[in-house]
Amino acid sequence: MEYSNETICQVIKYPARGEWAQLVERATKDVSELFGTVQSVFDAVRTQGDAAVRQYEKLFDKVNLSDLSVSEEEITAARQLISDDLKRAIVVAREHIETFHAAQRFEGKKIETAPGVICWQKAVPIERVGLYIPGGTAPLFSTVLMLAVPARIAGCKEIVLCSPPNREGKIHPAILFAAEVAGVHRIYKIGGIQAIAAMAYGTESVPKVYKIFGPGNQYVTAAKQLVSLKEVAIDMPAGPSEVEVIADSSANPEFIAADFLSQAEHGVDSQAVLVTTDESLVEPVLKALAEQLERLPRKEITEKALEHSRIIVFKTRDEVMEFTNMYAPEHLIIQTTDYAELAARVQNAGSVFLGAYTPESAGDYASGTNHTLPTNGYAHAYSGVNLDSFIKKITFQEISPEGIRNLGDTIRIMAANEQLEAHRNAVTVRLNSL
Repeated sequence: MEYSNETICQVIKYPARGEWAQLVERATKDVSELFGTVQSVFDAVRTQGDAAVRQYEKLFDKVNLSDLSVSEEEITAARQLISDDLKRAIVVAREHIETFHAAQRFEGKKIETAPGVICWQKAVPIERVGLYIPGGTAPLFSTVLMLAVPARIAGCKEIVLCSPPNREGKIHPAILFAAEVAGVHRIYKIGGIQAIAAMAYGTESVPKVYKIFGPGNQYVTAAKQLVSLKEVAIDMPAGPSEVEVIADSSANPEFIAADFLSQAEHGVDSQAVLVTTDESLVEPVLKALAEQLERLPRKEITEKALEHSRIIVFKTRDEVMEFTNMYAPEHLIIQTTDYAELAARVQNAGSVFLGAYTPESAGDYASGTNHTLPTNGYAHAYSGVNLDSFIKKITFQEISPEGIRNLGDTIRIMAANEQLEAHRNAVTVRLNSL
């Protein structure tokens, strides 16, 4: 493997297949080492409720809260604290997200699997869901839309949102406005581990939910993992955000650099990867990265993310696609002349962006697709958040006398061979009654 550590990011040329496993590694941390801290917070919130939550808000968010709930007055005030332009943008994005997710509604149909045996599925919303929205270095009001809009379309009866307050005890007004237009029912000023605990166990103020959604720092990630073992479901395992760009000589280096940096600015452990068969792209992309990086307000964060980002040159398009499906990126951008052909070969990815004018930020905000996606290779087995994420499917069956006659012997033979006599007898007594 020809390797060089450039001043911007690593460049790897023509790696041997045996080296690919190393190249798909992410800069992730093992959050299990945080489980001790997480469990102590869980125990306190479970036994002491709101009092423990307030204690941890004082400790972690440096704020004294008399009421954990966001009031109607605060929501009303938030409308006046953000610009009309931002309000319009949030409403437009909500409409697009709504349109895309509403088209995912499940329509079950009754199937006769044998004469007199009818089976079907019914989609039922999860009654109460919890949304966690980080408020740290960037208030993710867009994530409110991505989670609350499909929850509302699915028909969830109670949508609960937690987000950390600032030291004045306020949640960012754009988060509150997005929550209002998306249809959130209850909003709480709670962050971190204590927010996950409050939604998982319930407190005097916060109702217990059945599934928790949303991103967060390593402590939130650890809390979601731990609580999913026995308390509530979670959306998916989470890790740092990532993007892969597939490009050829037709791609604009400025566009590639912009996509690289838009991902890298998420956090110091984010990762961006460019894969190409055109070695001539490397220098123009590195030059564009250096120029654009200088103009970024989050330059320091972005630079650290670029330290474990990569440009990889392969010999063939087949290698590019095999590596891509091995990497299983959260976001995949394809900027090639034959992007439709390559897109058809994608097996593992969270969300795919096709053509020169489809930046990943479109999906992050307003095209309509969801931006809550599997990271760290989980796209091998997980989908991004969609309408089904907020739904359970219950199966039904109805068997007539004719049906039990037709099916009875099959059931009885199978039950007898599994040595489950009571199962066999449940059919026998019915057949004997006919």
